[in-house]
Amino acid sequence: MTRVFVYVDGFNLYFGLKSKGWRRHYWLDLAKLSGALLKPGQRLETVHYFTSRIRTTGKNQQDMQRQTCYLEALETLPGLATHFGHFLEKPRECLHCGAKWIGYEEKMTDVNIAVQMLNDAFADRFDLAILISGDSDLTTPLRTLREQFPTKRLIVAFPPGRKSADLSKAAHGYLSIGEAHLRQSQLPQQVVRKDGFVLQRPSTWR
Repeated sequence: MTRVFVYVDGFNLYFGLKSKGWRRHYWLDLAKLSGALLKPGQRLETVHYFTSRIRTTGKNQQDMQRQTCYLEALETLPGLATHFGHFLEKPRECLHCGAKWIGYEEKMTDVNIAVQMLNDAFADRFDLAILISGDSDLTTPLRTLREQFPTKRLIVAFPPGRKSADLSKAAHGYLSIGEAHLRQSQLPQQVVRKDGFVLQRPSTWR
């Protein structure tokens, strides 16, 4: 039986869904989605989910609440581990009017994914790794994995609206996640935490 680890680039997946206007699919069961990508003879061992907690801007309190609710729902899934990066302030300026403001840029996700994949490969935890991302910055880690571990297979699963020719070439194969995968991989409307608290699917994610 082929052991499979799945690595999910959280914000790349989120912005792929957002680009399609698929808010109704945000309440995503990542374990179920990962399982839907497997072929006969493959067994899902672990899902690694990489994200960052959004920072307050004074106007995004509801966004933060929805993200926290979703992260707590994911914590109830067996075999899923969440890894956090962070946001850094980044000064921005309008090229047309010269207006300046402070924006935020997510950091560490691609590094965290690369380190985790390499660590798992060195420990011989998987036979097949599936990377859910369209971030070309992950091309070098995939190439390194193929060079160092020629017996292990690497597949890229592109989120909706996301593609990278470099990632496609670096992996052994690739596929695109379609809406049918997402529709069939939703969490229940209510998810019960270990302490008994009931989490509700955000009303705007329907």
